[in-house]
Amino acid sequence: MSSLTINDVVQPISSKRRNKEKLFEIYGIVAILFAISMLLILFASIFSKGYSAFFQTRIILDIELQEQVVDPDGARNIDVIRGANYTKLINNSLYDIMDIDSSHPKAKEISSISTYNNMLLIRDYVVSNPDQIGTIKKFNLIASDDVDQYIKGNITVTGISENNRKISNFQVDAIKKLESNGNVLKVFNKTFFTKSDSREPEVSGILGALLGSFYCLLVALFVAVPLGVFSAIYLQEFAKKNKFTDFIEININNLAAVPSIVFGLLGLSVFINFFHLPRSAPLVGGLVLALMSLPTIVIVTRASLLAVPDSIRDGAMALGASKMQAIFNQVLPLATPGICTGVIISLARALGETAPLLMIGMIAFIPDIPTSITDPSTALPAQIFMWADHPERAFVERTSAAILILLSFLIVMNSAAIYIRYKFEKKW
Repeated sequence: MSSLTINDVVQPISSKRRNKEKLFEIYGIVAILFAISMLLILFASIFSKGYSAFFQTRIILDIELQEQVVDPDGARNIDVIRGANYTKLINNSLYDIMDIDSSHPKAKEISSISTYNNMLLIRDYVVSNPDQIGTIKKFNLIASDDVDQYIKGNITVTGISENNRKISNFQVDAIKKLESNGNVLKVFNKTFFTKSDSREPEVSGILGALLGSFYCLLVALFVAVPLGVFSAIYLQEFAKKNKFTDFIEININNLAAVPSIVFGLLGLSVFINFFHLPRSAPLVGGLVLALMSLPTIVIVTRASLLAVPDSIRDGAMALGASKMQAIFNQVLPLATPGICTGVIISLARALGETAPLLMIGMIAFIPDIPTSITDPSTALPAQIFMWADHPERAFVERTSAAILILLSFLIVMNSAAIYIRYKFEKKW
């Protein structure tokens, strides 16, 4: 007769099952740690390439505003002063530092240390202060993109032939002399946040793209939220359950899964070709993003309304409230935290979209800063897309910096959604 007990039979099986559970937990922890490590590596990679864009190399020069160059007639004619060759004044200052003149074979290389926009800076100063003609003034000038990248260490000259790099040995010597004289300064790059796009990377900024994204989200917010919320209230609380409402619900769920570029095609054919709204305008971009966000807002709103217990509705109507009063005065306020969370997440998704904007002309070089929803503009994801396609090394760091700004906005928006959900959501 066998002496085995139930414990003798069950114990090995239980131990094996517990070992499998522990192994599964280990797999889960490893998967989470792997995902977090990949995310950290991604952030570290972007930050290492982009943080230097928040700083800018400046060259401090004493420039003589020579009267024979600025105003040879001495009549102080503004048109003559505005048309003067201010680049020559900058070059003369650089030549003096390097002890050369304009006939030197390397003179052109020295002049490329500065950038065209410095000429505009000096011109505007002289036009505003014609009494300073003939004096020597100190100017804080922007270094060219190649000089900026060299000083930041993004361009190396060791081990590379002079013919295979954008900065020559003579320019390197000039930069070192400027540094030794204290003419080179690193400052916070305000231009990156106060200017719009430019062909010159050293003066390009994201303000135009930021305002374009802001206007797009503003339009999307005022269009998608009222339509989405009221549509969801009607479908969830007032519409009769029949085949027609089932058909609408199925299509709303399907629209939530449609690729975003399809909404861009819809915006192109309807808003631009049919209604003749302005191309590349935040108005059209916002309407397209509103259409893209609408199904998500409807689904989230219906889920939030469904989460409110029927006892709230029944109690309100039992006290004499109409169905509409019960919905808008009792149910909707309780569902608001969930609705707000869904709206913020859907708008955060819309903020990072590029494909629909491609179809409506917002992937374009627009150097002007938009002042309204009908002005031509681009958006921050579109700006990143365009900068990533430029060959200049300085645009690489600006692309990464713009990505950091976009990620910051997305993190803030998603954090706000999480905070609202946990702070105001009621547990039933």
